[in-house]
Amino acid sequence: MYNRHTASDIGRIKMEIYSIADVAMMSGQSQKTIRRHIAAGKLKAEKISNCYRISKEDYERWLISDSVSELENIFSETIVEAQNTDKVNWIDISDKWTYDGWSNLKYRNGYNFIDLFSGAGGLSCGLTMAGFTPVASVEIMPEAVETYKYNFSEQKGFDKNVQARDIKEPAVKQELYNSVSNKHIHLIVGGFPCQGFSLAGNRVVTDPRNSLYLEMLEIVKYIHPDYVVMENVEGLRSMLNGKVEAKIINDYKEAGYDINVTVLNSADYGVPQIRRRVIFIGNRHGLPNYHPQPIFSPDNYVTLGEGIKRFMSIPENKQINHIFTKHSPKMIEAIMALPEGQSLYGNYSDAWKKSPWNKPSCTVKENHGGVNIHPKLPRVLTPRELAALQSFPDDFIFMGSKKWQLVQIGNAVPALLGKAIGIAVMKGIDQIKNNRE
Repeated sequence: MYNRHTASDIGRIKMEIYSIADVAMMSGQSQKTIRRHIAAGKLKAEKISNCYRISKEDYERWLISDSVSELENIFSETIVEAQNTDKVNWIDISDKWTYDGWSNLKYRNGYNFIDLFSGAGGLSCGLTMAGFTPVASVEIMPEAVETYKYNFSEQKGFDKNVQARDIKEPAVKQELYNSVSNKHIHLIVGGFPCQGFSLAGNRVVTDPRNSLYLEMLEIVKYIHPDYVVMENVEGLRSMLNGKVEAKIINDYKEAGYDINVTVLNSADYGVPQIRRRVIFIGNRHGLPNYHPQPIFSPDNYVTLGEGIKRFMSIPENKQINHIFTKHSPKMIEAIMALPEGQSLYGNYSDAWKKSPWNKPSCTVKENHGGVNIHPKLPRVLTPRELAALQSFPDDFIFMGSKKWQLVQIGNAVPALLGKAIGIAVMKGIDQIKNNRE
């Protein structure tokens, strides 16, 4: 997945102090919800210069509390109700599913894409699997940029200028425009942060000081790609009682793009993890916007065990991100005694949880700690194993310290979900090509 931090955010997070905006971004909740939890005493925060600051320890303690899980359940109920009214054009992608443009670079579909807020490149990896060619990316987190550069430029040989840059800077946007001026851009993808929305009366407004949504919209208007794909946490659908989603659809309609939106579950596309994301797909050609028809069902989901069993006997190897966590004897004893499906800190949280071996994993989160417990071994999962649960190829290597590897992995869009979306969009672009011929 992309990274949602500004330059100043990066500095704060490295100091392990978060703002309300940081906590909202990392947890997938709205800033209003975070403020309510602070006011209720559920989330401890210190007020400094009229701004709340939350320590890493207090954030993680709040994250594993039952109250957050209850809130997520409320979101899920709202989303299911909204999804029943979605107008979705499902398309069969099974005929292209065995193709892998990541392992076989000769498989290219002739279509170019730009990834905004690219993060380490999970969505880019999936689109590359589908045969798309990455021609530009924008990301501000240095460690994620190094990961993207290593995998896409150095290892796969895609000729693109990859560097840490802030999308809000006019010079950055101009550099992006210049770098693709001689290319046809078929697709722009991005997962913008959503904390910049607020309500003025009955009207949704976007604060340009803290929202990157407007930056992506500006770039789309300038480059005018055939298709646009936006990814976000499913909680966005209930923000401001659905008005945020309606604004996104309307803003893109005014820019010439008809949008269809629904929630996709990564497990439906071979990811060994239950991970739901809201996916907006739009085009400017008046064609149907296709979402990928699920390939897997609960009866044949890829399980956690199938996703990580190949690492069971592999010793620690930092070169491939297979980095072990040192646990105290007391913690090892607690891990071994913990039944599958339960958490060390409550039964209703995905933090410090031992997901069952024979089911898809719970959602891998950006939590700086890699606290998904191995079902068979007395330790938490390594970054490499967590990357496997995000369906990254084993040759996709993450840069930076272990802490920042975990941040990148938790923030990422699962690669196979990106591949499924890519195949669906490719079929739409194929129609444009056929119409021209």
